[in-house]
Amino acid sequence: MLNEIKTNLHTMRFTLMEFSGSLGDLGTFIPLVAGISIVTGMDLGIILIFAGLFNILTGILFGQPIPVQPMKAIAAVAIAEQLLPSEIAAAGLLAGAIVFVLGSSGLISKVEHFIPKPIIRGIQLGVGLKLAIKGIAFISETPMTGFNSVVTALIIGIAVLLLTKFKKFPSAILLFGSGLVILFSLTPDLLSQIHFSLPSFQLIIPTAENWLTGLTRGALPQIPLTLLNSVFAVCILSGDLFPGKKISTGKMATSVGLMNLIGCGFGGLPMCHGSGGLAGQYHFGARTGGSVVILGVIKLLVGLFLGVSAMQLIQLYPLSILGIMLIFAGYELARPAKDQKTLNGLLITISTAFGIIFLNTLYGFLIGLGLFFILKLFKIK
Repeated sequence: MLNEIKTNLHTMRFTLMEFSGSLGDLGTFIPLVAGISIVTGMDLGIILIFAGLFNILTGILFGQPIPVQPMKAIAAVAIAEQLLPSEIAAAGLLAGAIVFVLGSSGLISKVEHFIPKPIIRGIQLGVGLKLAIKGIAFISETPMTGFNSVVTALIIGIAVLLLTKFKKFPSAILLFGSGLVILFSLTPDLLSQIHFSLPSFQLIIPTAENWLTGLTRGALPQIPLTLLNSVFAVCILSGDLFPGKKISTGKMATSVGLMNLIGCGFGGLPMCHGSGGLAGQYHFGARTGGSVVILGVIKLLVGLFLGVSAMQLIQLYPLSILGIMLIFAGYELARPAKDQKTLNGLLITISTAFGIIFLNTLYGFLIGLGLFFILKLFKIK
């Protein structure tokens, strides 16, 4: 392990291309973190501190641009259903503990063969659409015209769609930056209120009811998604992008588990890795762990010294821009569901998604699982 870390440190690069690559995953990170901070009241400074710390450790331990992302199913449900911070902490701790045990024990390699992929795609589709619906609701709360309005959301949204033709353009920065311009235009005196401040850490102890809610609404739907996308898929992609350096599923799962066991009890957001983030960071120029170390240092400094001010900024962040960001994040989460081509796969995926949208994530998961076993039992093709 020490020799591997020494090698990773020696091969790290801190160049403009590595910095560019570090921005490749912000399209999902920014809207989810902003959304969950506004809706649930979680401390943005503490979220950024733990995210930055895990970015730095991930870059050192893996030596590759492995992303640190919010657990999307938990984050989406937390935003859409307005979970309490203690319920989110419980969900992250439970999901982290289970994934850690699977990774550290070696059971993860056996689990891979028992997860129905259409159910995972249904979870992605359902929570993605639910997130997009929440974004539309945010936009609908704004006036039709003005700086923070429906028209502004449409203009910025169309601009981002057009700019996606330039593959190396970090659209999340345009979105987030537009929101800051609108924010300071509407509240110019806010700049004078920004000051350096250290965050206040508090131990979160969930109640029995919090544990139950965290398990049913967050952890259970998140675990299969985490195993597929944050362990199996990212390890496969790691081997594709870095031949001969594929990261093992056990190591990846252990990393996901430890992040949540360490951070969630102190106000950190449930975190994981992800194949989409790795692909995005690689596409924008990341080739070493240096890219995520750069990003981690930025998050850590902002969280440490602008904690209270960052929270003030995010609470006043324009709903028109946040709505567009959530719509794009929801789309990115739902998009992989298009790989379901068979009738059975489509039925399971759509049923799971409908259950999530019209009931909740747990019921959607159970509906999809029940339909999977019915189709398998009666050998319906």
